Order: sequence, then C-alpha cells, then structure tokens
Amino acid sequence: MSRMKAIVCRQYGSPDVLHLEEVHKPTAAGDRVLIRVRASSVNAGDWHLLRADPFLVRLAYGLLRPKYPVLGTDVAGVVEAIGPDVTQFKPGDEVFGDLSACGFGGFAQYATAPERFLAIKPGNLTFEQAAAVPSAGMTALQALRDTGKIASGMRVLINGASGGVGTFAVQIAKSFDTHVTAVCGSRKLAGVRALGADEVIDYTAEDFTQSDKRYDLILAANGNHPITAYKRCLAPGGAYVMSGGSTKQMFQALLLGPLMSLTGNKRMTSMLAKPNQVDLQCVGKLLSSGKITPLIDRQYPLSQTPDAIRYLEQGHAAGKVVINMEH
Repeated sequence: MSRMKAIVCRQYGSPDVLHLEEVHKPTAAGDRVLIRVRASSVNAGDWHLLRADPFLVRLAYGLLRPKYPVLGTDVAGVVEAIGPDVTQFKPGDEVFGDLSACGFGGFAQYATAPERFLAIKPGNLTFEQAAAVPSAGMTALQALRDTGKIASGMRVLINGASGGVGTFAVQIAKSFDTHVTAVCGSRKLAGVRALGADEVIDYTAEDFTQSDKRYDLILAANGNHPITAYKRCLAPGGAYVMSGGSTKQMFQALLLGPLMSLTGNKRMTSMLAKPNQVDLQCVGKLLSSGKITPLIDRQYPLSQTPDAIRYLEQGHAAGKVVINMEH
C-alpha cells in the first residue's frame, strides 16, 4: 500500500502533540475523489479541535482522543483518481474544497472527499490562494447572506475584519452594495481598507460599542464584546451574527441570543458554516470575477504546520495562514 506524509494528531493538546509521519495514502472509492494536495490552510477550527476547546468538541470528534488523526479543513490540488460513482471530475482537474464534513485530512500530501464538497479551482488563483478560500469564504458568505439576510444599502459592521473570515466578509459585503465598517487592530488598518471597507475602526483606539452609530447587520468573526453591547449597536430590525471568537462569546450567542431575540425587533444569532458545492461555486465565481481576493498572511511547509497553528492561535494573522505541501 502506498504511503504519504501527513501531520498526525493522536491526542488532544497544544500544537506540540502534532507530528509529521508517514501514513497510508487514502484511495478513491464510491463517490470520493483522491486529491494530490498542493496547499492547505489553517482555520480557528483546527486549533479548537486540536485542543478540544470547548470541551463539547469531544462529544462530536472523540471523547478520549481525536476521531480523525489528520486535521486540516481546506485543500487545493489536482485530482489523482476518482471513485466509480464520481461524475463531475476526472484525473488532472484542479480542485478546491472544505473537508470538515467528511473526515478532514487536509494536512497531508493526499486527501479524499466526496465530490459534492469540491469544485473546480478558479483559473486566476494559485493553489495557495485557492486553499485559503473554502472554509473562511463559505462562512462569510453564509453568515452574511443566509443568517444575516444582507441587502443592498445596509450598514454592515464586520468585527474581526482582518482575519480569515473577516477579510472575505468585507469583500462579500461590498459585493452586495452595502456600506461596510471594518473593525481591526492598528497594524492591519491599511490592508483592510484596501479590501474596500468604507470605514475602518482601530479597536485599540476606539470601542465601536460605545459609539452612537447603529448598524443593520453586525458580523462578529472575532473580538470579544458582551452580547448586550452588540445588541445596543443594532438599528431597529437589525441582526447580529456570531461566526467565531472566544469560547465565552460563542456560548453567549448560543444561549442568550435566542432569548434576547424574543424581545424587541433585533435578531441575535450564531451560525456554523455548512460546506456544500453550490456555495463553494458561488464563492468561486466571486473569485473569478475579481470581486473578492484571498489575503494570505504567511505560508509554511507541511512539516511546520504546528508553527502555523501556533501563529494563528496568537490572533495576529492578517488574512489566511497557508500550508504548502512538500512532494
């Protein structure tokens, strides 16, 4: 049986528990596609899963040890082989996708996924750029379009605008012809402004929750404010959507959000992205047209994936952190 290199996680813990190992190369069966991975990227979900934080992660992904030893959600690469039931792809196709709903495996030289979670890579993107897109791009799209009900003319605020989800959210919100206010740290103001934000707030100098300005839609991709402060910043009929942040912020949105939505006319919601081919293709069209562009902060070789996760955990990445495969 063929072998490949992969970053393996056999126990929960810090990035120190990750090791580069030789493991069995997966095979294409049924409707699954075997991908020779050219690049992957790191997401907040990777370190949440790695550390089993919050603890509820263990209920879904293994109580004592990770159910999936090879992490990694996003992939971009070349189709190596296809299962007998695959109809949309052929060997040699350049594809990208989100593997979070089908067993992960992106931090490896080869990965498999059902064809319904993959799409043809936009031709104007490198593999590294394409690998930066799936999870963060679909999260931003679904949070704004589906949960937030974004519409032309809205005043939209993106908190955590310089991160992976945030950088896509700024650009996607602008594609809906809205007025976008982006919140980020002082070091990243120029980069976020270059993405098209109409206004940029430096959270180290100004607390937007203390302002008199009101917004029709707030997307919290990061940044820790009490959920009551977010509600105060909404205009009548407005919506707050939590897609990421601290564990405290997540539980506030999950537990208090539905209760707070019962009074008044402001919606306090949370969302968890659902990988699917239709939305991946939708994001792909935005990429192909140039309406959105991936922003990459740093790139690491596969062997340094633990360092890449440490860097992302620090919370200072401007855009995405990408993993290059070493074939």
